[in-house]
Amino acid sequence: MELGSFSLDGLALPAHLEEVRAEVRAFLAAERSSGGYRRDAAGWDRYDEAFSRKVGARGWIGMTWPKRYGGREASALERYVVSEELIAAGAPVRAHWLADRQFGPLLLNVGTEAQKRTYLPRIAAGECYVCVGMSEPDSGSDLASIRTRADKVEGGWRINGRKVWTSYAHRAHVMNLFARTAPRSEENRHAGVTQFIVDLKSPGIAIRPIYNLASEHDFNEVVFDDVFIPDGNVIGSVGGGWSQISAELAHERSGPERYLNAYGCLVHLLDRVGAAPGERDAEKIGRLVAHLWTLRQMSFAIAGMLERGRVPAVEAALVKDLG
Repeated sequence: MELGSFSLDGLALPAHLEEVRAEVRAFLAAERSSGGYRRDAAGWDRYDEAFSRKVGARGWIGMTWPKRYGGREASALERYVVSEELIAAGAPVRAHWLADRQFGPLLLNVGTEAQKRTYLPRIAAGECYVCVGMSEPDSGSDLASIRTRADKVEGGWRINGRKVWTSYAHRAHVMNLFARTAPRSEENRHAGVTQFIVDLKSPGIAIRPIYNLASEHDFNEVVFDDVFIPDGNVIGSVGGGWSQISAELAHERSGPERYLNAYGCLVHLLDRVGAAPGERDAEKIGRLVAHLWTLRQMSFAIAGMLERGRVPAVEAALVKDLG
């Protein structure tokens, strides 16, 4: 499907990737049988550092990255197949997921050589976990309205402000922080936003839990009180955060988790209705399966675009909205 610069062409899976799929399935079956993890409603959103290290040892984190940074220089399609199998099986991959999916590609794209050598091998080994500091008390998805401030000082920056709804900040090693380094301009509301790598053990950082209705602790409020960040921890260009996040979100929005979030629920539903559902149930299930299959094909097409070096920002946003 192609319209102007918008493209979601169909893509056939190369035969050798079925061998990769079989390898991942065998690994997951062995992990389940040995008690390595259990499948439940939380699925892939579970945070399990030990499991992430096992996945890293298999070479399944940072797969597409250069070997000098701990990667395997695998194709984007191979990574897609591995990701699809892990998520569909409900494997607890949350600990390394954001670092693998977004933060690593961000550093490869705009990071310094020192940043790449410091973080990428640890991420690929399943030993470095990342959270994102974007949402604020009065700023949700509107990045232009953030108030967390980064003021230039000798050798670096001083950070003051608050982030909320930060997933797993209490278990991450570093934060990909968005902060304002210049006043907002009415001509360009997104100007003056910069990304920083923040060591979450830095003095002046307070991480406070936000509990959900089930008394579970996934989200956090993160407070920055005069936190010093060295110049070497600026990601990309000062003031270039908005353009950088646009490319980064293409990775976040296009992966198989966009449609597989509902897969576990579908499996449980099919178990409940049995092999011979009534006509009404069969129709509803058919519609759901058709929707998920369409999303899968679209998501897979985007993986092909990434394989060809394209940045599918619009296409990925569509998959996110439909998913």
